[in-house]
Amino acid sequence: MKHRRIPRRRAALAGAGVAALIAAGVTFQSANASEAPATPEPRTLSAPAAGKLASELGPELGGDAAGTYYDAKAEHLVVNVVDEAAARIVEEAGARARLVEHTLSELTTARTTLKKDATIPGTAWVTDPTTNKVVVTADRTVSDAEWATLTEVVDGLGSTAELRRTKGEYQPFIAGGDAITGGGSRCSLGFNVVKGGEPYFLTAGHCTESIATWSDGSGNVIGETEVSSFPGDDYGLVKYTAQVDRPSEVNLYDGSAQQIDGAAEATVGMQVTRSGSTTQVDSGAVTGLDATVNYGNGDIVNGLIQTDVCAEPGDSGGSLFSGSSAIGLTSGGSGDCTSGGETFFQPATAALSATGTQIG
Repeated sequence: MKHRRIPRRRAALAGAGVAALIAAGVTFQSANASEAPATPEPRTLSAPAAGKLASELGPELGGDAAGTYYDAKAEHLVVNVVDEAAARIVEEAGARARLVEHTLSELTTARTTLKKDATIPGTAWVTDPTTNKVVVTADRTVSDAEWATLTEVVDGLGSTAELRRTKGEYQPFIAGGDAITGGGSRCSLGFNVVKGGEPYFLTAGHCTESIATWSDGSGNVIGETEVSSFPGDDYGLVKYTAQVDRPSEVNLYDGSAQQIDGAAEATVGMQVTRSGSTTQVDSGAVTGLDATVNYGNGDIVNGLIQTDVCAEPGDSGGSLFSGSSAIGLTSGGSGDCTSGGETFFQPATAALSATGTQIG
């Protein structure tokens, strides 16, 4: 394991403490290599189980935690920490500890600076635990002058941030799972939910913000918008007004469906699948959490899940899931399903909590 360098002042204090103990008559024994405690092997975990373990470790590690991600190949949870004591806690819990340079607090400070000095349409930033940096990405609409501003701000953040360029354009995707239509637009149904015993469904907030009445793909009216949150967040809640079949599942567009039993937090590295009415089904991995995206026109959305799953206009609001767990609602992104790209999702757990609903 890589060892963290002990600052000179801390080392001097530690040396003084040892000298004081020797003066007091305390003796020390050094264990040989055969007596050193073995580092526990990381537990094999599913992605949802890894996410649960990460949430449990968070409060215990406090400021020593620096992000987590899921190693899908090894099926291990990797936890970034900034000292050896925290690493031992992580390893005893069954995860793999990784010593890194920057704390989450330092990365959060970098994000605060970006929000203050670099809120430019066509940009996004996300905390990437695999690089221990805040990754800032500019799309093709960002001008040379704006790129120069971004470069100056990111350079000022030192090793806590890096700047990248994408060929696509960040935009909300109008669509998702099964097609839903309203006001001449098409979006996608995310997940069927229940509130107070009544049936509802979740979709994207940028879909529901200006549309009150929703129809299915055949034009039959099925519901009315009850809650809409966009920008800031990107979720909408629609109450069913028609007696229609509303199973707790996602259309896989091959004659089958995926049963959805609940919701789970996303973890970087988690394998996920998206269903949408334009591009149907695509799979990939979660690449970042707590992403901020500047879609333009003042539409800034925070707290999004970043993935390498493709999507296109018409997929907004559609389902992102992992196994039988709801993960997110399609918000927007860049690229398409021919050339590839990145897509952002409103976390399903946050939308459920905000609307007081449950998967069902």
